[in-house]
Amino acid sequence: MNEHTIRNVVILGGGTAGWMAAAALSRFLNNGVTRITLVESEEIGTVGVGEATIPPLRTFNRMLGIDEQEFIRETGGTYKLGIEFVSWGDIGERYFHPFGAHGHDLGGVHFHQLYLRERKRRVLPDISAWSMSAVAAQAGKFAPPAPQAQSAVKDLFYAFHFDAARYAVFLRRFADRGGVQRVEGKVAAVAQRPEDGHVTALRLEDGQVVAGDLFIDCSGFRGLLIEETLETGYEDWRHWLPCDRAVAVPSAYAGDPEPYTRATARGAGWQWRIPLQQRMGNGLVYCSAFQQPEAAERELLAHLDGAPLADPRHLAFTTGRRKLAWNRNVVALGLASGFVEPLESTSIHLVQSGIARLIALFPDRRFDPVERDEYNAQMHELYEDVRDFVILHYKATRRGDTPFWDRCRTMDIPDTLARKIALFRAKGRVFREGRELFATTSWVSVCLGQHIVPEDYEPAVDALDEQKVAGAIEEMRRDYLDVAARLPSHGDFLRHVAGTAPVQPATPAPPDMPTFSFASETPFDFSADPL
Repeated sequence: MNEHTIRNVVILGGGTAGWMAAAALSRFLNNGVTRITLVESEEIGTVGVGEATIPPLRTFNRMLGIDEQEFIRETGGTYKLGIEFVSWGDIGERYFHPFGAHGHDLGGVHFHQLYLRERKRRVLPDISAWSMSAVAAQAGKFAPPAPQAQSAVKDLFYAFHFDAARYAVFLRRFADRGGVQRVEGKVAAVAQRPEDGHVTALRLEDGQVVAGDLFIDCSGFRGLLIEETLETGYEDWRHWLPCDRAVAVPSAYAGDPEPYTRATARGAGWQWRIPLQQRMGNGLVYCSAFQQPEAAERELLAHLDGAPLADPRHLAFTTGRRKLAWNRNVVALGLASGFVEPLESTSIHLVQSGIARLIALFPDRRFDPVERDEYNAQMHELYEDVRDFVILHYKATRRGDTPFWDRCRTMDIPDTLARKIALFRAKGRVFREGRELFATTSWVSVCLGQHIVPEDYEPAVDALDEQKVAGAIEEMRRDYLDVAARLPSHGDFLRHVAGTAPVQPATPAPPDMPTFSFASETPFDFSADPL
């Protein structure tokens, strides 16, 4: 620490993004010098960035030392093993995008390549039959694997569904303990340094002045600092992702929650279904050029599992990103930074990734441009990776039953995505480049699930004995079914976490399966979590 050390970090906006940033920075900037202040107003509502997540959030929580059982209880959470897609390739079709891997590679050859050859020889089930997470999800089963697991249960990867507002409250308590100061108030004016435009302070409506060295904009779509003050600019992606509206409503439901999200394609968009402990989260994402808000609301309400628990809430958005996520001394997170519709549950992960990269590239008061430029380059790559993967779902469809789907099916796509599709269509090849989030399993799941079927497989597969490979593939499938049968139901495990009931496996469990308590897990880098 020296005279250049950042003394004051100011976070504008609460909600999930703001309190995730506050909690993480209070943990990693606990140097006795740097103060963290969060400014928010209870009069300004927040837009929950989503109730469904992907596995890297487990790393974020562990990084903060958050107990997983407490987290589930406090946020009304459930477990998530992947996403079921309905009517995307064609009306009535279903496929599953699981967390974790498909099967195991053999002889240095990816499992899906073995699957592609074997499928030419005989009729096989969907590739999800070789995913521990998918098999458990379809059976309604869940329990976290023990750290030392050796059986197929070790292949079970998971994330969470939770109430985003309750998660923000949960993180606020954590941040309070870390010394974060919360200031209540609305911003009336933003002070800037004349010579370079750096933000120096926020003046609130009640006259308070909150000065800072580094400002983090979590003010939502508005982007009060990154856009209204610094005029950073926005890159609009609606020509590829035309949905620009959403309507959301919670509903009641009976029975135990499923351990997966469901995304069902509708006439002008898609509907999400996210099971929480006490309610079902529902929403319809749609394109306003093809559907009016009143019709979207009627369609959503007609497809609920139970009675609505509140009035439907309408949102408008523009898919895209800020041209710079870090401009001068302002870093934008969450909706202030950009928005990709929550089809693959990436909104909270984009916040997490922004925080992780800010900590890794944390500046001093000189604000070296090389740190800012590297941050922007990394976040641009991540947003484009997520963008391309979401576009894939719309492009790879046989549907032409509505003008919306006909437009999506025939639209031009980014060259980066077109190249990936061409490589997969030829011989099922998937290359994970740079800092891409979505790994082989993700691309294989969506491509095969939506009829992008490779014309051939990699020649290296033919170096492996057909009979031995067939035997190994069948053994893997049986192992996943056997382990899933032994797991407790998702509902039973949630009741165990809540402390309302002991949990028993369906059949006696082998020693490496969990005795259904949360053992400490070995930390791992979020970039290594397979999706």
